[in-house]
Amino acid sequence: MRLVFGFAALLGVDFLQLLVPGILKRGIDALSNHTVTRAYLLELSLLILLIAAVVALLRFFWRTLIIGFSRLLEKELRERLFVHLVHMDQPFFGRWSTGSLMAHAGNDLSAIQMACGMGMVAAADALVMSTAAVCFMLVIDIRLTLLALLPLPLLALSTKILSKKMHVHFSRVQEKFGQLTEFSRNALVSIRLIKGYCLEGLQEQEFARIGQQYVRSNLRVAVIQGLLHPMAMLTGNVGMVLILYFGGRQVIAGRITLGDFVAFMTYLTMLIWPMMAIGWVANLAQRGLTSLRRIGALLQEQPVLTGGRGIIKSGADVPTIRCKQLHFSYPGRRHPALCNLTLQFTSGVYGITGRAGSGKSTLCRLIARLYPVKKGMLYVDGMDVNQLSIASVRAGISFVGQQVSLFEDSVYKNICFGRPDADQKQVKEAAKAAAIHDYISHLPDGYNSLVGERGVKFSGGQRQRIALARALLSNRPILIIDDGLSALDVATEQQVFEHIYQQYHDRLILLVSHRVNLLARADKIIMLDQGKIVAACAHKQMYAANNLYKIMVDKQQGHA
Repeated sequence: MRLVFGFAALLGVDFLQLLVPGILKRGIDALSNHTVTRAYLLELSLLILLIAAVVALLRFFWRTLIIGFSRLLEKELRERLFVHLVHMDQPFFGRWSTGSLMAHAGNDLSAIQMACGMGMVAAADALVMSTAAVCFMLVIDIRLTLLALLPLPLLALSTKILSKKMHVHFSRVQEKFGQLTEFSRNALVSIRLIKGYCLEGLQEQEFARIGQQYVRSNLRVAVIQGLLHPMAMLTGNVGMVLILYFGGRQVIAGRITLGDFVAFMTYLTMLIWPMMAIGWVANLAQRGLTSLRRIGALLQEQPVLTGGRGIIKSGADVPTIRCKQLHFSYPGRRHPALCNLTLQFTSGVYGITGRAGSGKSTLCRLIARLYPVKKGMLYVDGMDVNQLSIASVRAGISFVGQQVSLFEDSVYKNICFGRPDADQKQVKEAAKAAAIHDYISHLPDGYNSLVGERGVKFSGGQRQRIALARALLSNRPILIIDDGLSALDVATEQQVFEHIYQQYHDRLILLVSHRVNLLARADKIIMLDQGKIVAACAHKQMYAANNLYKIMVDKQQGHA
């Protein structure tokens, strides 16, 4: 309905503008025949002023309604895109860079908004104005009209050729913009590393190189834009020259009146705008269509990770997790990350250790349902995870990784992120359990202190403890700590783990670590190597049976 009223107002503007040349014709003919009076001229002048006032009012309405529609469309697309992205899985984000996704959410949506806003307005306006102007011109003189339209096929041909090239070059512009955005994001996130290695100059050179490629792509688009507008102007001016010469001869010969000639020239002037609009609309349309295809391709992406409709029925009890010949490979990698793992987790503390790349983190990610697994390989409470809803499985798991994710918000909001209804007392208790309460209390704003982007205002160990407090506050039956205590000093680590061990021992805790002091407290230690289980037993038995574990213990305890 918004568009209907908007286009109605736009058509009203076009219709009223087309009346002005007719009014001018009446006045000029009256002046030529010496039959004009002051009252008649005043009447015509007031009529033109009235038309101008109504046009201004209607123009305000169509701009508000139609441009407003394009903004609402942009909003809906942006929200749909965001919802789609937050529901995608880890394999998707492994294929798409953040910079590329930001380019889709920025430049592409803006191009669609322009195409559906001013582009749609210009197209409708050009169609109505050109059709009506040609009709009025035909009424005045058919031969002059055909003569004025003689250069149009040249404009149509050039627009068709240039529009195809516009599509190709604009796609490259968007790709380069994505690369530039991703490089900037990486540089800012890694600014400490860059400064630590004194690589500012190298980063500047690389940024300048990508920026130069982006500029070159934009210049190719600018060349096409630069050709479309002059071609339209040339077409209109050639028609104007032809009418000035041949139409002037018609007036001299008395075949048309001077008023007809002025009205014809006015209509032809109105026709120049649609000719110019052809190039502009073609430019906006190609940009919009290119961006719409890119957004469409992104929205058509479907998560590889899917689940069923089943729900875990264990309630507050700790669910049993069972791996049966669990096998997993990351997309694009030749060697599997996990090979035929068979094991079972119930309540208690399980330590998971092994060399780098042995599959420790992969096992945790699969249990947390971050990656898909084949049927019959992973069970929760006796049900295949592929039959359970993903949300049902994840709702029972708190996850703390080595690479902590903190939002640019207050400490309080970051801790209660997984449990927004928690009160201040519960948040502080979780912080105490994670040994971070005292530090937070000494901050100028306490729990209201901002952590900065990605927690930049805090050290690695402090970020891990905030993330751990968030996980503990969530109070879920399964707690996965994937090397999430690695940045803590030994004393703090022991303090934190002692609390976890005492308060959460009746739950299921999966602890990935190389720290022997932590592993020794686990009820069972699982040693992985090249994706396989090489040993699974308690600390003493593991020390006696596994040489790698024995070396780890001796080195860390100073026996080597």
